Amino acid sequence: MSVSAASLPILTRLRQQTRAAHDALEQQEFNRALATGTLTEAATHRFLAKLYGFVVPFEKQLRLHAAEFGPEWELERRARAHLLGQDLSQAEHLPLAPQMPPLHTRVQLLGALYVLEGSTLGGQVIARQLAQAGIPARAYFSGHAGHTGSLWKSFTALLTEAATPELADDIVASALLTFQRLHEWIESDTY
Repeated sequence: MSVSAASLPILTRLRQQTRAAHDALEQQEFNRALATGTLTEAATHRFLAKLYGFVVPFEKQLRLHAAEFGPEWELERRARAHLLGQDLSQAEHLPLAPQMPPLHTRVQLLGALYVLEGSTLGGQVIARQLAQAGIPARAYFSGHAGHTGSLWKSFTALLTEAATPELADDIVASALLTFQRLHEWIESDTY
């Protein structure tokens, strides 16, 4: 990486260096069907089931490392696996992603949090598109509802503060791997 890239603010680096992986994730089947107006109830259920299989193990690891974060991170408030449970009948019987990104350190969790917290913003867009398609609202996509913007802003402020120059490369690497593993899991045949 060039010296100039390393000196960029963490949010700029995250956006720039994960753009291709983020774009690839947005091109998967659910989003294509949503964009073309061909989304079905079954495809929505499958997508939510895939998200459940990724979000549940992520949040489990986050809870295991919660002591490494202060109360200002509001980790319990940010949790959304329970919303997927509301959206899916018998969610507890759904398969979990077998290949999660490493989530054993605070730095790894910060990168993954960037991806999953950012998905709350995308969820707001998806919720509107589902309504336009006549597909019933889903709790997961509504996420934090009216608090989504303020929670995102507080998250980005905390991340900016936590991302010291020594940690920034590892945070970006974790975010990139999280996007990649999530994409692989969503595209896999496991369901």
